[in-house]
Amino acid sequence: MPVENSVEAALAALRQAVVGLENAVDMRFEAERESSEIDGEVRRVHADRARLAQELDESQFRANSLEEVNREVSRRLVTAMETIRAVLDR
Repeated sequence: MPVENSVEAALAALRQAVVGLENAVDMRFEAERESSEIDGEVRRVHADRARLAQELDESQFRANSLEEVNREVSRRLVTAMETIRAVLDR
């Protein structure tokens, strides 16, 4: 009977080891899945950052263009006002 007990003890230990191995594999798969999700999120954040940087550059260019147009309009208005004053002063 001691042989049967040691075989059963060995089988129980083997079952326990297999369960432990299955748990470790499950945890590893979960960690890989989470890592993959994090990598995907990092890629999305980088893509968003690049898009926002592009939009900011475009907005800054547009603001600069509008500022130049504003200066030109202001200059033309001053010229027009001076011309009107000159005509009225005659």
